[in-house]
Amino acid sequence: MSGSHRVSSGDIPCHKGELSRLNRISGQLEGVKKMIEDHRYCPEILIQLKAIRSAIRAVEGNILKTHLQHCVAASFDSENDRQKKIDELKMLFDKFEN
Repeated sequence: MSGSHRVSSGDIPCHKGELSRLNRISGQLEGVKKMIEDHRYCPEILIQLKAIRSAIRAVEGNILKTHLQHCVAASFDSENDRQKKIDELKMLFDKFEN
């Protein structure tokens, strides 16, 4: 991914719990593709897409919560790191406003 922030593996919190959720979302997407191929009724497809969007938002929320608890909390030891994290959070919240 472009613009990704690289840190040492010891600094990265574990997101393995999100993998099962992402696998479930992937399965839901495959199901929607099949629904479209099978010419299913539009509202049925839309309901499934809404469920996928909600599941993705839950994953986003969990990763953000982990980031705040792990990465941001660790930055409180240094004024310079703290300001970098504040700037990073501003950028994240700007991107996720919509």
